[in-house]
Amino acid sequence: MSEPALMSLVAVAKAIAEKKVSSREVTRAVLHRIAEWQPRLNAYMAIESEEALAAADAADAELAKDNSRGALHGVPLAHKDMYYDAGKVVTCGSLIRRDFVPKTTSTALQRLKDAGQIRLGSLQMVEFAFGPTGHNVHYGAVRNPWNVAHITGGSSSGSGSAVAARLTFAALGSDTGGSIRMPAHFCGVTGLKTTVGRVSRAGAMPLSQSLDTVGPLAQTAEDCALLLGLMAGADPEDATTSTLSVPDYLEATGRSLKGLKIGVPTAFYVDDLDPEVATILDNTIRTLKSEGAEIVKVELPDHRQLSAASQLVLAAEAAAFHKRWMIERPQDYGAQVLMRLQNGLTIPAVSYLEAMRWRGPALAAHNAAVSGIDAVIAPSAPVPAPTIAESDVGNGPGAEAVIQRLTRFTRPVNYLGVPSLSIPSGFTRAGLPVGMQLIGRSFEEAVLLRIGAAFQRATDYHARVPKLA
Repeated sequence: MSEPALMSLVAVAKAIAEKKVSSREVTRAVLHRIAEWQPRLNAYMAIESEEALAAADAADAELAKDNSRGALHGVPLAHKDMYYDAGKVVTCGSLIRRDFVPKTTSTALQRLKDAGQIRLGSLQMVEFAFGPTGHNVHYGAVRNPWNVAHITGGSSSGSGSAVAARLTFAALGSDTGGSIRMPAHFCGVTGLKTTVGRVSRAGAMPLSQSLDTVGPLAQTAEDCALLLGLMAGADPEDATTSTLSVPDYLEATGRSLKGLKIGVPTAFYVDDLDPEVATILDNTIRTLKSEGAEIVKVELPDHRQLSAASQLVLAAEAAAFHKRWMIERPQDYGAQVLMRLQNGLTIPAVSYLEAMRWRGPALAAHNAAVSGIDAVIAPSAPVPAPTIAESDVGNGPGAEAVIQRLTRFTRPVNYLGVPSLSIPSGFTRAGLPVGMQLIGRSFEEAVLLRIGAAFQRATDYHARVPKLA
């Protein structure tokens, strides 16, 4: 058996269930890697070693009596520090909530606990999940394990870094404007932005009630399928969740690409690409075609307008949520986050309502354009990870331009509310990972996971592990 910490989520869960390895052995292996990597990466907000080992011993004792709590029995995981966990500090990456201890547990996290996961601690994030780079002036930047001089992407920065370095088998992130797909792309892991309403947001720190989504980051599409199957479904604590039945996502990952049609955009997602990203896109398309998918050109509606509308909605809704704190505690925000929140206060109500009213027609136009197509393939971002230094623009005049460039290809998907899966698709000559996103129709995550898993059976980008320098 390979080193337990390097196994995929699905593989390690199976190994524990079959008693080929104990939860304690797995947990000790992961904690050993955390001890090695944390000083370099700053991926964890809190590490709870003793509690995790005690929980692992309890899981092993249960399994010895043939009592299993579920598909994640004894698997140690850590998640973005914005998921409420009753009795645990949840900082949301901020000073304002530095000592916040919720009395309830988020639905998504509780469903993973009910399936048997044990807690390793919590993972770093951008302050209040409002930024795509991974910078955090309060707790320090999270670093990319492939090159610590480079960003991880945000706002699920700790999730992307920790999964890539194998400091957790998977992690919950959140995606409001690209905050799962950015770290997946920059860190070389698989990240799933779910359809709005597919997974409950109850007990997850809100940023934008119209755009927020809960989803996993993990090594593989199969891992993401396992987690999504456990979390998805209606929740009385979140009236926005869908009552649609939950498909067998894991079953979908075992199917081939034969019969599927994948669209390549003629514009926007292929414009102004870094040359190496463009080459990796071409290589990804060739692999998908060789695995049996039909590749076609697709002309999408102007996604520049969708990107602008998404940004407007996010800014207005985030400012509304933070208004009281901005008045009472402005000094406790980082300068860049405060600037972006204050910008949201200047948006006229008419502009916000127009952007919201346009979502339905925009989705209808998008659906018409992709009619007969199972997914659209596009880069998750136009560039590989920039360095921390060159992206640390603070609250200066260039800050928003950097942010807009990094999230250019992710924001339209959030505005439409459709799912998207970012998969590791190659590496630059400098050794930085690059991801491609598969954009699907509403509630058709199973199709995206099917494509992602087939691509990963044909490639090994998702299996590569960074080395400790």
